Amino acid sequence: MSGPYARRVVITGIGVTAPGGVGVKNFWSLLSDGRTATRRISFFDPSPFRSQIAAEVDFDAELLGLGAQEIRRMDRAAQFAVVTAREAVEDSGLDLHSLDPHRTGVTIGSAVGATMGLDQEYRTVSDSGRLDLVDHEYAVPHLYNYLVPSSFAAEVAWAVGAEGPTTVVSTGCTSGLDAVGYATELIREGSADVMVAGAADAPISPITVACFDAIKATTPRNDDPEHASRPFDGTRNGFVLGEGSAVFVLEELDSARRRGAHVYAEVAGYATRSNAFHMTGLRPDGREMAEAIRIALDEARLGPEAVDYVNAHGSGTKQNDRHETAAFKRSLGEHAYGVPVSSIKSMVGHSLGAIGSIEIAASALAMEHGVVPPTANLHTADPECDLDYVPLTARDWRTDAVLSVGSGFGGFQSAMVLARPDRRDA
Repeated sequence: MSGPYARRVVITGIGVTAPGGVGVKNFWSLLSDGRTATRRISFFDPSPFRSQIAAEVDFDAELLGLGAQEIRRMDRAAQFAVVTAREAVEDSGLDLHSLDPHRTGVTIGSAVGATMGLDQEYRTVSDSGRLDLVDHEYAVPHLYNYLVPSSFAAEVAWAVGAEGPTTVVSTGCTSGLDAVGYATELIREGSADVMVAGAADAPISPITVACFDAIKATTPRNDDPEHASRPFDGTRNGFVLGEGSAVFVLEELDSARRRGAHVYAEVAGYATRSNAFHMTGLRPDGREMAEAIRIALDEARLGPEAVDYVNAHGSGTKQNDRHETAAFKRSLGEHAYGVPVSSIKSMVGHSLGAIGSIEIAASALAMEHGVVPPTANLHTADPECDLDYVPLTARDWRTDAVLSVGSGFGGFQSAMVLARPDRRDA
């Protein structure tokens, strides 16, 4: 390969804000221990709802370095993004202010934008829904920032001093994967040298809970929140809503090597497809996800047998888990039966647009530590989900290439391959 697409893109910095602990160290500790961070919703009284549990982040914005004006200006998800981006930049060792700001960009994914801020402001201006004609004078001065998701990317760009391509990607539950994939392409094509990319969502609000209640997508297992998220388990009955953020510093491989940077992984391949089928439904054969996997592996120049671990979407709905299992068999062939597969949603819930980036972080850290995180709460085998889902306990396992996939309402299916650069050098 020659020309601008010869530029290889690597992850040199990681930041995570997730249920169970803020920061990469706490996040990995939770996953490797197989602990869960799901609990009864504490942000509001959930008793009127069918599903009353979620995976919440214990987040103190002031303690994490945000000023009073930043906290007033930004929705909770934007706060996640900024705090997480700062951790990623610090982890990378890059002094972004010494770089050409026009060659540094930002891409942030989000499925539902400033849901919590908008929900709170509507309750305020409508006097908790009692007023048909709302009074805008009661709203915060920065309500427009809540309305426009592009404010997330703008806030991160201001925080890191980036003046290059700055974008929000919103493709439902694949937003976190697609944002990193898009940022990778910008570096490959030469439009940027460094990208701060990831995703953030904070959807745990009455409106979101009500919406998923209506289609019975979330679990009603309210009496046992800790064990409610059960991807691939025969007793699963819906996902657990979550929140959080993960952000990465991406840069060109040769540049990272010249400065002696620590490289977590190369973004070796990425692809996304749509099923053009149904807003929330999935075909059982997994054809569209399988096609995204095939293209991502082709781009990475790796065969199915090179995949050492699959970080699954694994939402815990019967439809998704069957669809995904079929996609792995279709794309990986017989190798699907020999490769470990797991879902971290069993521990940190489903944070909608953010989860794709959080799962990329988990995949990179699995490579870093030689450990595959488990699928918690997987006790009962489902004959339709008959792969190696790493039940209950993390597994020591060397991973040179990881496949991470996502599936979202609207028919979005995305796949990303992370690999050790020396694996691809060979």
